[in-house]
Amino acid sequence: MFSKTDITRRNYKVAAIVGLIGGIVSAIVKFGWEVPLPPRTPERNATNPPQAFLELLGFSDQTTHASYTFNGNDGLPWVSFLIHFGFAIFFAVLYCLIAEVYPGVKLWQGVAFGIIVWIVFHVVLMPAMGVVPAPWNQPWQEHFSEIPGHAIWLWVIEIIRRDLRNRITGEPDPEVALGAAR
Repeated sequence: MFSKTDITRRNYKVAAIVGLIGGIVSAIVKFGWEVPLPPRTPERNATNPPQAFLELLGFSDQTTHASYTFNGNDGLPWVSFLIHFGFAIFFAVLYCLIAEVYPGVKLWQGVAFGIIVWIVFHVVLMPAMGVVPAPWNQPWQEHFSEIPGHAIWLWVIEIIRRDLRNRITGEPDPEVALGAAR
């Protein structure tokens, strides 16, 4: 689980680039997941977790609820979207950089990492900060949406990471022996 790759096989620049791409695409996938399975009730969605977190940091309600109109659709919360994409990109880049050194992070094709991120944020940190209710006070539907949503989010990052890293470098992942892979 904690074995390290050969330092000469690591490529942090490529990992960061594919993490950026994986973060953008996975954020869109996570948005898509939440259309048929919205994680929050309409009442709680009035101020979503990114907005609540920014308000906790002192940003005004006017700033956190800033929105735009596109194609006749009003009230699209660009600040929430920015936080959503920033979160996805940050964790995708982090995941891809860690995968260069510790291949164990790719357990279950990244799904384990996604579930750990869900636990850390949705079960521990956000409830502790008062951004969301305690896990036992959240509707079961929220967990039903968020757990597989985070699993799929990271799985998509892993698929992109592996494919683009291998295409760009022309080599398999760093833990694979070059002689065995060819």
